[in-house]
Amino acid sequence: MTGNDRLAGRLDPATTVLLTVECQRGVVGEESALPELAAAARSSGALDRVASLVDAAHAAGVQVVHAVAERRPDGRGANTNARLFRAAGRLPVQQLTGTRAVEVAGPITVAAEDLVVRRLHGLSPMAGTDLDPLLRNLGCRTLVVTGVSANVAIPNTVFDAVNLGYTVVVPSDAIAGVPADYTPQVLRHSLALVATVATTEEVLGCWKA
Repeated sequence: MTGNDRLAGRLDPATTVLLTVECQRGVVGEESALPELAAAARSSGALDRVASLVDAAHAAGVQVVHAVAERRPDGRGANTNARLFRAAGRLPVQQLTGTRAVEVAGPITVAAEDLVVRRLHGLSPMAGTDLDPLLRNLGCRTLVVTGVSANVAIPNTVFDAVNLGYTVVVPSDAIAGVPADYTPQVLRHSLALVATVATTEEVLGCWKA
């Protein structure tokens, strides 16, 4: 069995979910609170590849879930126990519930059958949200993780999913972080130890087949 055959076996549309992580206007859009990260996601082509994966998932019958990080205007429920959280609270663009900042960013399309999971706290959409029970109810065995950032949310999502028993596939060119050369390092030295690292084209090939 070839590597592509093994990947295809893991990406059965009936048991696979495609997850986009923090691909929202206030993070990767033109009015991002984190312009360096937004620029990396766009200039690298990662955001366009996430959009391609979402379109292919829709066509192949793969469930798509969009994980969005947001904040109440009064900050209730948000973490304050790390420098990252405190800095986020001072940014000029806030990921406030109900605003454009927490809408999924173009060119990613959101279909009627997609699920959107929102969180007010933490570093991962797997922690303290409905994501895990939703995935189990969907019959998910393999989770394809895309989005941002390779620095924080993506590794946390991958590790949490593996700890919960899911097989994880990470399209290496459909995630982004800063600086740009950090992303291949975290893929090679961390994520590849616990997940299957593939390319967008390899994943697309499995679903188109």
